[in-house]
Amino acid sequence: MQSRSLATMISSLNSVAMGEKNADMVLKNCKLVNVYSREVISGSNVAILKDRIAYVGANASHTIGEKTVVIDLQEKFVTPGFADPHIHMDQFVLPSEFAKKALLCGTTSLFSDPIDMVSVCGYKGFKEFIKIAENLPIRLFHMIPGGLPVDRKFSHAKALSLTEEKSALNLKNVLGLGEVFSWTKVTMKDPKTMQTLKNMIENDCVINGHTAGASDKKLNAYISSGILSCHEPIDYDQVVERLRHGMWIMMREGSIRRDLDKIIPDVLSHKTYLDRLMFCSDGVNPKDLLEFGLIDHCVRKSIALGMDKIDAISIASKNCFDYYNMGRDYGGIAPGKMADILVFDDLDKLKPKKVFVGGKLVVSHGEIVTKFNVSKIPKWITKTVKIRRKFIEKDFVIKSLAKSVKSMVIKLDTEIITKKDYEELQTRDGNVTSSFDRDVWKVAAIDRTHGTGKFAVGFLKNFGADIGAFASTQSFHENDMIVIGSNEKDMAFAANKLFEVQGGIIAVKNQKILAIYSLPVAGLISKLPFENVLLEFSNLNAKIVDAGCKFKNPYLIPLFLPFLALPEVRILYSGIVDIKNRTYIDILNHPTT
Repeated sequence: MQSRSLATMISSLNSVAMGEKNADMVLKNCKLVNVYSREVISGSNVAILKDRIAYVGANASHTIGEKTVVIDLQEKFVTPGFADPHIHMDQFVLPSEFAKKALLCGTTSLFSDPIDMVSVCGYKGFKEFIKIAENLPIRLFHMIPGGLPVDRKFSHAKALSLTEEKSALNLKNVLGLGEVFSWTKVTMKDPKTMQTLKNMIENDCVINGHTAGASDKKLNAYISSGILSCHEPIDYDQVVERLRHGMWIMMREGSIRRDLDKIIPDVLSHKTYLDRLMFCSDGVNPKDLLEFGLIDHCVRKSIALGMDKIDAISIASKNCFDYYNMGRDYGGIAPGKMADILVFDDLDKLKPKKVFVGGKLVVSHGEIVTKFNVSKIPKWITKTVKIRRKFIEKDFVIKSLAKSVKSMVIKLDTEIITKKDYEELQTRDGNVTSSFDRDVWKVAAIDRTHGTGKFAVGFLKNFGADIGAFASTQSFHENDMIVIGSNEKDMAFAANKLFEVQGGIIAVKNQKILAIYSLPVAGLISKLPFENVLLEFSNLNAKIVDAGCKFKNPYLIPLFLPFLALPEVRILYSGIVDIKNRTYIDILNHPTT
């Protein structure tokens, strides 16, 4: 969204405040939630000129002229717009569709880290994502992905070069570096990582962090490298350790993790300072966005856990912009600030009646009331699923001359965490087979980004669904195509179908589609309206759960199977990786007969 700099408006704002010039709009008779003085001020009036606030006080009559729009809010509450300081929104739906739902939830600012768009499309994809997301009636800020490659030894994702990173800093609304993981790249002083950090610091940029598992000297080394935030703490002890070292904490409540329950009660009981705490989602799927909301959900939940309402609202607004060094322009309702304002009947349900962004009404009574200019999607970004030839049943054969073998299998502990396990599996016609009785499946990772034709096949345990195959082109952050199957024929069918539609998530049985969620934009994002995406996503997830999957969010399984930042074993198109030992695993090194 376009905004006017404060420097160009100081004279005009001054004149409105003094009554020498008329405001464009006055919000009259408000209960103002003041995040600076920590109070609710009844009978407040807010005068707005263009996209900024010129006057806040008990009487704005001196700012009103014949053309001034006056809205009597009849003692409704007004708060600053909410902000999500760390979100991956290069998934599921287009930015325009996500923005509509975010605004309905009162989130007026989003800080995007499009790491998967970059892993698939490189710097060209980063620039295109910014272009797709511009000219929307919401504030979208962008961070250069700092997590690629996840592990230089194994990762094959595309990433920005040092030259491209410097160039990216000149792009519109790019603020700095997104989450830097794995933190071992910092503590081991990976040359490219250290030079990136140095460049960001020299350009006075914000650098976001990811410190899961780091403590003591490793955490100190990470923070001393200029990285001052983290969204990974899952309990109070991790929060306070980082606060003591000067970090800002983004308390996560999203589709992958929900951490507020284990943080807020202890923060309150210890009377911890709140000025370095923020809420973030880290990304939400369509179903959760509709059911729970976004940052508004964080505020409601924190209040339910005992937090003072004004404190929760401050965390959702002011603190975020203080962290990003943007407090002069955003984060509160005060003279000179951008007029990003929410109107509520009450501070319990926290469902905004009206939402203003830059003084423009964008939501009224639960409806979007402004125009969305949707950018055209270029054809090249819908042609990113590259395979050399169609897959056949034979491609998923694991060969062995033994009658049975003891194989390493990737055991699902959760949808996200994996462990090494071993199973004795039978062979048939020289092919080591999956086992329905033991809930052992075949799993493949296929290069769909570079078009090399390379792939790896292994075994997966504890999936549980009575289907033929389940496949996805979304995977953190390598974006291999992941195919899970009970038989090779359905695995080939699923892989070929995703190539045909150029991306998505699919469930099949007996070479028939049970459900499909098409994601043709970089193999990550749907082009459909939110409501259609919600139906496709929900139907796919439900089909797999109803078929007996042991986990309630099966879409997360292929998403995380290649993720090199979590234990214990992962699969890439280049092979199966032991995360702790940082080695490839030969799965058939335990023959029993």
